[in-house]
Amino acid sequence: MPPKSCYIILFAKISKFTDTIFPNLFAPMSSENDDPFPENDAPVIIPIEDSLDLHTFSPKELKAVVEEYLFQCHQKGFKEVRIIHGRGKGVQRQMVRTILEKNPLVLRFENALPEAGGWGATRVKLRS
Repeated sequence: MPPKSCYIILFAKISKFTDTIFPNLFAPMSSENDDPFPENDAPVIIPIEDSLDLHTFSPKELKAVVEEYLFQCHQKGFKEVRIIHGRGKGVQRQMVRTILEKNPLVLRFENALPEAGGWGATRVKLRS
């Protein structure tokens, strides 16, 4: 095993290299405007298509996203849509289906066909 001094020298060289390439990598942020992950309450615009993938949304956003998506699809004249919630343990699927049961725009829903996601997605028939 090499002496500890080798590790310190190696770390110093890496640190010097990193500082050269990324001079502000470890610099403290100067204000809230520099935050790389700002809390942003601005609406997210998503295209209205015949399927919605919920993987990018947090569970707390689920109800609002699904309800707005169904409303917009109904307004655009969609008769059938697919909501992709993933397979996992089924928690998100149950949340989606609870929302669908209460939504007056929904005629019926079921698991998607196997080639369209199977039980990882829900096929929704909308009222006319």
